[in-house]
Amino acid sequence: MRVVLLSVVLFAAGVFVGAQNTGAGTVYVDAAKVAAAIAKGGNLVSAPDVTVLGAHREAAGQVEVHDKETDVIYMIEGDATFVTGGKMVGGKQSRPNQWIGSDITGGESRSLHKGDIIVVPAGTPHWFKQVPKSVNYFVVKALKP
Repeated sequence: MRVVLLSVVLFAAGVFVGAQNTGAGTVYVDAAKVAAAIAKGGNLVSAPDVTVLGAHREAAGQVEVHDKETDVIYMIEGDATFVTGGKMVGGKQSRPNQWIGSDITGGESRSLHKGDIIVVPAGTPHWFKQVPKSVNYFVVKALKP
């Protein structure tokens, strides 16, 4: 299962990152563009059914819930404590179909490390609760219509 998810993440990143169309739907992305996006964090792709992000984080974040996006997160570097499930505390809508909160009660805590993949289904609270140093990761957001 891990190999399949890694293949999906890498395929999506390679296909959709702002790159050069070489014909017949094939897209090429050089390593320098990918590395720059990961170092700074940022949107690599925006399409109607998928978004690909490069992310760099040096601290914990806010609890998030995406009504219509499944997140596939692939850890490139670093370690973090990641919480999923349960119930969001202090939730407020940040934009359409997107919610942020301050905590999760009843969720499942996991240690994420380089090479790990976690899939967070749409509607599931999730949170980088602890980031001891820093992490770099890809997020592929599969969008529901």
